[in-house]
Amino acid sequence: MNTTVSQNSNLAALSDEELLLQYRETGDRQLFSQLVHRYERELFSYLRRYLGDAEMAEDAFQAAFLQIHLKCEQFEPGRKFRPWLYTIATNQAIDAQRRNKRHRMVSLDRVSHGDSGEEVGKLANLLESSELNPVAELSLSEQRNWIQESIGQLPESMQSVVHLVYYQGLKYREAAEALDVPVGTVKSRLHSAILKLNEIWNHEHPQS
Repeated sequence: MNTTVSQNSNLAALSDEELLLQYRETGDRQLFSQLVHRYERELFSYLRRYLGDAEMAEDAFQAAFLQIHLKCEQFEPGRKFRPWLYTIATNQAIDAQRRNKRHRMVSLDRVSHGDSGEEVGKLANLLESSELNPVAELSLSEQRNWIQESIGQLPESMQSVVHLVYYQGLKYREAAEALDVPVGTVKSRLHSAILKLNEIWNHEHPQS
């Protein structure tokens, strides 16, 4: 019993990167299980929000960690694990969306730079209740439904940025690495997402 507790404590003390590199070298499944455990709740929550379906999210979660196992030899020392994980998980989510044609189908005729703190703050003001918020007059439940539906109307590239930067709290640099795009592209996509969400709101709630 004491040996097991000691082993768990030792694993908990290792960084994500150390766990993956040691797993690659030794094949010790306890190391891999520790990684899965660390990201189980966070990553599943991200995938469920991204996909809007718990079953699809579970499949994408399993597929993401299968890819981590299969591609662990490609992980370079000195690289951060979390953005790499989100790169793989986002790709799995996109694949799941494309396989499931029922996922938030939107009519084409309906959807026709500052620092990170500024842009994320703008998005937070839009997505969270406040006196200046355009969705403040809605109930909390209605807000959540409107937000989820409206984000689903964004182009796929904008959806990814919103989920990674706003919901998951990745820095611009980390989101850029996860999406394999320049940091400037992440900033512009987030800014465009804010404008598009405002546009959707104004279209659906014209002022009298």
